Amino acid sequence: MESRHLTMISLGGVIGTGLFVSSGYTIHQAGPLGAILAYAVGSLLVYCVMVSLGELSVAMPYAGSFHLYAKRFIGPGSAFVIAILYWLNWAVALASEFTAAGLLMQRWFPDSPSWVWSAVFIAVVFALNILSVRLYGEAEFWFASIKVFAIVAFIIIGLLAIFGAIPISGYDHAPLFGNFVSDGWFPNGFAPVFSTLLTVVFAFSGTEVVGVAAGETKDPGRAIPKAVHTTVFRLAMFFIGSIAVMAALIPWHQAGVETSPFVLVFQSIGMPFAGDVMNFVVLTAVLSAANSGLYVCSRMVWSLAKERLIPARFAKTNFHGVPVWAVLFSMAGSLLALLSSVIAASTVYLVLVAVSGLATLVVWFSVCVCHICFRREWAKTGHSVSELGYRAPGFPVLPWLAIVMCIGALVLVVLDETQRSTLYCMVPFVACCYAGYYALERRRRRRETEED
Repeated sequence: MESRHLTMISLGGVIGTGLFVSSGYTIHQAGPLGAILAYAVGSLLVYCVMVSLGELSVAMPYAGSFHLYAKRFIGPGSAFVIAILYWLNWAVALASEFTAAGLLMQRWFPDSPSWVWSAVFIAVVFALNILSVRLYGEAEFWFASIKVFAIVAFIIIGLLAIFGAIPISGYDHAPLFGNFVSDGWFPNGFAPVFSTLLTVVFAFSGTEVVGVAAGETKDPGRAIPKAVHTTVFRLAMFFIGSIAVMAALIPWHQAGVETSPFVLVFQSIGMPFAGDVMNFVVLTAVLSAANSGLYVCSRMVWSLAKERLIPARFAKTNFHGVPVWAVLFSMAGSLLALLSSVIAASTVYLVLVAVSGLATLVVWFSVCVCHICFRREWAKTGHSVSELGYRAPGFPVLPWLAIVMCIGALVLVVLDETQRSTLYCMVPFVACCYAGYYALERRRRRRETEED
């Protein structure tokens, strides 16, 4: 893959229903300025993590890099737990994306069962991942391009409406930015900014896919730094720009999750077929996320098999270099999660969602810790910073800032009653993962001893 593939893969993993649908909820809760502030803080955290990941990925471009860095700089048990958590995170996400794709198609084909469309999209995403990594990267590039084009068009049309170049219903003059301060700077107080910050952090999850794809990238020393910086810049511009346009054109108390704020703006401008256009864009967003999800899941399985933590069969690749067994296993895992969302939605699926919800924070935290440890080891072995293929700016301030922000987000989980239950599932699951790792390691050592 090339840098354009890497950039779009990272954007594709992040830009989804969180921006197209849930952003209205953020504005409703935190108010216009509060929502922008929350997304600005989220962008800062993403930047801190991504520059750390960029330096590690250029120095050690491994496929499935997160747990391999953790294995070297933190410990093999922690590496195993991180890999399992991240795999589960994307497997659960895959299940929800396939469900959403089937439901979205019912807008155009209301009499058709949604499971048929889900099955069709499962087959398409599976084919894109099983044939070649180049085909996967190309498909993700075009999926993400549609989303990016829609967001850019939304921002441009919205700005024209804000300054009165395009008429908008409900206004007989240019709206400008009166909605920002019509009910005060923070209409619900400052506290909702912190509660929505957790939602924003999870909305940015997926940027770290760059690190997973590093091992299958042509010229990683050039492609990865370029992808890191362009991804963070575009994400900040797209998210904050979109939120600013929405907040200026839609009164904050009218924003919500029942209707996409994108649709509300397009309809108020009088754009024909606004609902159908956004349905198509959200569908591509869902397929893009599913495409990235299966790729990440399979590389995590492949990497665990290479480390002999699971059967070596899952590390086998076809003549295109695609780990077929790892792709099959990951697809099976997502289908089981999809089945549990239908049969045991209030028990098994709820636990899966809770455990996977905090996986992104764990990964981001581990990346920054590994970056700090890597620099210490680099200096101890007599190397200078100038020898690095890519040097993360702001070291050591930025990785330490990211660590503090990740810990702060976990504190928000404890304080937020709606999120606190995730820890009740997360802590015992992590304990079971550690126990499983040490049991597997003891068995492996016993087998090696018997062979000797």
